[in-house]
Parts: sequence; structure tokens; C-alpha cells
Amino acid sequence: MRILIFLLITLSVNAQEMPLASLYDDVEFKMELITEPKFQETEYLITDFGAKGDGQFKNTEAFHKAFAKAFSQGGGTVVVPEGIWYTGPITLKSNINLHLKQGALILFSDQFDDYPLVETSYEGLKSARSTSPINALGAKNIAITGKGIIDGNGGAWRPVKKSKMTQHQWNALVASGGVLSDNKSVWYPDEAALKGSKSDLSDWTIEQLQTVRSFLRPVMVSLVDCENILLDGPTFQNSPAWNIHPLMSKNIIVRNLTVRNPWYAQNGDGLDLESCENVLVYNNTFDVGDDAICIKSGKNEDGRKRNMPTQNVIIKNNTVYHGHGGFVVGSEMSGGVSKIHISHCNFIGTDTGLRFKSTRGRGGVVEQIYISHIYMNEIKTDAIRFNLYYGGQAPDLSNDLAENTEDRDVPEVTIETPSFKDIYISDITSVKAHKSGFFMGLPEMNIQNVSIKNSLFHGEEGFTLIDTDQVYFDNVQIEATEAPMQLHNTKNLVLEQLHFLSEESTNIQISGAKTKNIRLKYSGATQDYQIKSGVESSEITVK
Repeated sequence: MRILIFLLITLSVNAQEMPLASLYDDVEFKMELITEPKFQETEYLITDFGAKGDGQFKNTEAFHKAFAKAFSQGGGTVVVPEGIWYTGPITLKSNINLHLKQGALILFSDQFDDYPLVETSYEGLKSARSTSPINALGAKNIAITGKGIIDGNGGAWRPVKKSKMTQHQWNALVASGGVLSDNKSVWYPDEAALKGSKSDLSDWTIEQLQTVRSFLRPVMVSLVDCENILLDGPTFQNSPAWNIHPLMSKNIIVRNLTVRNPWYAQNGDGLDLESCENVLVYNNTFDVGDDAICIKSGKNEDGRKRNMPTQNVIIKNNTVYHGHGGFVVGSEMSGGVSKIHISHCNFIGTDTGLRFKSTRGRGGVVEQIYISHIYMNEIKTDAIRFNLYYGGQAPDLSNDLAENTEDRDVPEVTIETPSFKDIYISDITSVKAHKSGFFMGLPEMNIQNVSIKNSLFHGEEGFTLIDTDQVYFDNVQIEATEAPMQLHNTKNLVLEQLHFLSEESTNIQISGAKTKNIRLKYSGATQDYQIKSGVESSEITVK
């Protein structure tokens, strides 16, 4: 009997551990096994510390007392029962799990004075911002779990662009208060936020910044220099800026979350992993106003000095609806990004599917990115997008991808030059995208060594490749109503078993004097290819 009980317990434990361990299957790099944080069994009910769940009583002090008591006793679980728990900021502490019961709603205050300015990092730069509604600094063994909802009351903070609302919505927003920009195209919550948007705050003192506090909106969940983090179960929604932002943290599990923001939410990202390592992100749903799952590592000189790449990340079994990008790297990637695995995800109605962005001045190297089994439907712009001119100043390539591009001033490669290389993409299905792929590197630093294999792309347009080196297509089917493949200043390109399903008379257009070593093997084209703008025919090989 004892043996049977032991076997049943062993099988139960293994059944719980197997899903976590199975996430490492088929990952292309070695990565440390992450263990879930453990907590003492003691529970601390917030109502025992004076909390009221009526949606009106401010529970800031009750949360503070509950965490202080749990921390003094070596940790445990702070429990939030069903109800509406209105509160100011909550500071997480080591060895404590914040657990929301089904029906629990933590609603953060819309009073700016509840969020004093603190030094932090946002968009990769050191700055002062309002205190995050949920925050932790240097904490270990922490968690937010349960089936409840965490609402950042972000509508009180965020500016809103008129172009992103219906006329009825815009009229209602303007009637609610706030102020408009000079050209009446952007709504701000108050004069201070408008003043902040029009000012250069780089040299302002803390005292001066106090006058524009509402402009310095916080991320909702800020976890800085923390270790052993578990986010499991709740809905995170309506953030003032980014939703969830682990920064310089490690050993992180993010699972079973619903992350939401209005689609018009300015900077309303879902999850931003910045300078983090050893991360699991799985079984989550995102429907947000900006990038959904985003990898960062600091911006420009500050990021390079920090020198903390985001690395060793596994992302599996997630669904993204609205968002500027489903999976995104950059644009703040100055500390580097490497060893990222993303697979078995759905992007449905997302603006861009796989999005890589940076610009001159960033520096940093993005490499060893492994992407597979991504299923995309009705992507608004590009299923795959590389843009090394993020923020503007891209060359004008509208005239046959050719004119006025060869005389561009090409700067030298320096520590400020970003590099994207060694990116492996396979088993992608993209249906009804506007464009299947857009790759724009820098002339001084091409996008290097990208492979796309065993994939199907259906969209209005096919692929455009500009300033790339060593891109490899193998067993890829492209169905496009126009421009199936455009190449400009493309080097060392291999198109192996490429299948076109297009009515275009020309499936591949090649331009640019820097185009070198193009090797073609494809089917379905009614005309092999068309050379434009000075390409040497000897550089094209057809098998």
C-alpha cells in the first residue's frame, strides 16, 4: 500500500513537472532549467489588514501592512478575495505570492499624487517616472497568481490620437475633460501632460518634473533586478504605458495570462523583457495597443554601457490579437539579444507578425533567434518585417527600388551600428497579409544570415529585400497578387525550391549595383526574372 501511494505521488509530481520541462524540447540552445518559486503555506487575507472591496475605499495602506507582515514572517501568500479593491501602488517583497481569487479586481487609483516620481528606465533610458502601480526592486522569489484582474486605470494617463477613434468616441473623450494638442489631433488628460509632451525634459530636475507628473506615466508592472519570478493566471489590463516590464531580472515564468489594452492605447505594450535572462513565456493571450511580446536591452549609449543582453528565452503557445507586432525585437536592443526561441504561436489580426526594428545609433547585436510554427491570419502590414531605419530617414525607394539610392552617404561601421544576423525561420503559415515580408538593412551593415524554410505566405504583396546578405529561402510558397519578389542591393541570396502562385508576368525583380551572387531555383514563374538598374547579369545564376 505504501509503495502504491508513493508511486501515485511520484506520478502526480511528474505530471505537474512535465509541462514545464517539455518547454525545453526542440530548443536549439542550451538553457538553464528554471524552477518555480516556492512559498510558505501561511496566507495573509487583505481584509484582516483593513481592506474593503467596495471599489471606493483606498486600500494602499492595507496592502502595505499585509506585505509587511508576510515579509516579517518569512513570506507566504497575500490573498485578495473577490471584490473591487481600489488602491495606490503595491510594492512586492521577497518570498511573497500576491494571489487574486476568482472575482477579485485590483483597480489602481487615477489620482496622480498617489504615484511619486522615482528613478527608473523606460524606452531603455534612465529617467524619472511616476511609481509603477505594481513594483519590485531587488526582490527574490515573488509571484502574482490567481484568476483575478489587475487594472492600471490607464485611461487616466494615456494621450489618445484622434485618428485612432471613431468620431463618437472622440467626442465623448473630449467632453470628459482634459486638453487638446495645438492641432487638435491628440487628447491629453491635463495641462501638465500637454506641457510635458511639448518640452525637452532631459535636463529637468526632479522638482521641475513634478510639474509634468501626469506626462511621466508608468509601466503597470515594473520588476527591476528581481530573481525567480512567477506570473501565472491573472488578467493584466489598461496599463498607463507598457503592461508588464521585467528589467535586468532573471529566472522568469510568464504563463496563463490575459494581457489587454485598448487597441488605441499609446505605448500600450503587452510584455517587454528588457535585459533579462532565463525566461519562459507560454500559454498567454495578448490583445494590446502596441507591441505584444517584445524583447529589449536598453537604448543607445545607456544600453551599451549596461551591457546586459536579453538571452535564453523560450516563447511558446501564445496567441496575439491586436498589437503593433506579435513577436518583436527592438528598437531598444543596444545591449544585445541572443538565444531566443519562439514557436507554436498564433497572430490574428496583428499589425505586424514578426517584427525586428532598430536604427543607427543603437549599436548592439541581435543573433541566434529561432522561430518556427507560427500561424498568422490577416496581418495588417507585413508578416515578417526587418526595419533598420526605425523612426524614419529611410531612403526613398519608391521608384523601382533604384533611383537615388546608390549615391547615399554610407557611414562607417562603429559601436553605434546595429547588427541583426543568424535568424532562423521555418514552418510559417501566413494567410491574408498585406505583405509577406519586408527586409530593409543598412548599406553599411546588411541584415545577415536569415533563412526561411518550409513555409507558405499568402498576401497582396510578396517579399522585398533591401541591403541583405546571405538570405536563404528553401521550400517556400509565395502567393501574391502583385510584386512577389523584389530584390535591391541583395548579396548571396539563395532561392531554393521557391514556388510562386502569382498571376504576375514577372515574379522576381532585381535591382541595385551592389547586388551580388543571386542563385535561383524556383517554379511557377511565367517569366524567370527581370533585371533593373545596373545589375550585372553574371551575378544571377539559375539552376
